[in-house]
Amino acid sequence: MRIVDVKVHLIKQPAAPTFRWRAGLPGSEPAGISGILRLITDEGIEGIAISNRGKILDDIVERRLRDELIGQDPLQKEWLWHRIWEIDRIEELPLYLLGVVDVALWDLTGKVAGLPLYQLLGGYRSAIPAYASTVTFASVEEYLDVADQCLALGYPAIKLHAWGDARKDAELCLALRKHVGDAIPLMYDGSAGFDLPDAIYLGHALTEAGYLWYEEPMREFSITSYKQLSVAVRIPLLVAETSDGAHMNTADFIASGCSTFVRTSAGLKGGVTGAMRIAHLADSFQMRAEVHGGGLVHQHLCMAIPNTTYYESLVMTNPVVREPDVDEHGLVHAPTAPGIGSEALWGTRPWEDDALRV
Repeated sequence: MRIVDVKVHLIKQPAAPTFRWRAGLPGSEPAGISGILRLITDEGIEGIAISNRGKILDDIVERRLRDELIGQDPLQKEWLWHRIWEIDRIEELPLYLLGVVDVALWDLTGKVAGLPLYQLLGGYRSAIPAYASTVTFASVEEYLDVADQCLALGYPAIKLHAWGDARKDAELCLALRKHVGDAIPLMYDGSAGFDLPDAIYLGHALTEAGYLWYEEPMREFSITSYKQLSVAVRIPLLVAETSDGAHMNTADFIASGCSTFVRTSAGLKGGVTGAMRIAHLADSFQMRAEVHGGGLVHQHLCMAIPNTTYYESLVMTNPVVREPDVDEHGLVHAPTAPGIGSEALWGTRPWEDDALRV
């Protein structure tokens, strides 16, 4: 089997529901242009991957990737994964594009095997609990209301994205713990909003409130700063979400002694191959590799990785609307279509829809 064509289809992407992140970060995505990557083989089997940055994907494929991929055996995923890293040396590819080819190759491989991706990866579970991952709301009172709604909808755990003010965020975290009691797992994500002194201040509050993890309080450029933070606070740190270098950089975070959890994902860690490398690396140190972000690919990863504990389900609105893939018990169930299953989810071929094509 050989790849005979590589196509990028630019598709209109509607605006997300309006929401905001912490101070200093843009909020919800406006309407834009996404890209669907198709790897087409001489046997008529296709691998598909999606990027929210369609024009950037189209440029990279046109200039660098198409010629690398045509004529290659799509089942040689390791070889092609290493080729993308070689190209990264010249291109400094955006993190979100490092894994897009790999995702399409895994989709194709699953279709060849007739298996859902998670089973192809080994398979560990058929369902996993989802935590409600909030956007940034206006007040402590609104957060408490949102938390009540999330628990009523079946979510067993809640993660906060707050304002990016260490004092206000600490007050919120303590208020939420008091409100929901000690039995509900709570997490906090700083979205890299703090320097070391403020990260330490907030870490003490999270320790007092018994939070499960403290995620990305600082930019992940300085492992030394994270080591200092880990010495100063007792709250477990979840690290290496947006750092470049996939498993190689994650290994340095682990070696420093600052991590209790690490992040893994297809979107920021070099696709499915990179995500699984990190999961296995963490497992060898008896650490958890928590999957970052939602969506179909990450549902498969959650089903395949034994040392992950939750699926991340974004809560973007108040009133809260539970993600369709999360059931009334707060569980996400394993996809069943061969490969990743995007086509089964769409029920159509978006690149053939005149209303969607750019």
